[in-house]
Amino acid sequence: MQILEGIPIKDQFLTYNGKPLQADTMTNLGLTEYCTIDLCCRLVGGKVHGSLARAGKVKGQTPKVEKKEKRKQKTGRAKRRMQYTRRFVNAVATGPGRRRGPNANS
Repeated sequence: MQILEGIPIKDQFLTYNGKPLQADTMTNLGLTEYCTIDLCCRLVGGKVHGSLARAGKVKGQTPKVEKKEKRKQKTGRAKRRMQYTRRFVNAVATGPGRRRGPNANS
């Protein structure tokens, strides 16, 4: 690698099964005939982008709002009846075009 790519030997290391190899451990591993040994290069590390001091800032600043007590959801026949009245009985006739959803503000 030093001749082909120009990477110094001190920046290269061997790994076997994801573990870095030392010179003395090569003989103790019991390597088989077709095992794979990887040649890796050491990379220059750097700083992490962004400050970890600001982590979780938004959640900490948001005021806690207690949950409201809500009515029990209707189920079964009562829920279907409510859907029917909302969709067909109380329906406002709209003009041509795309139908708006229930949460549309425009």
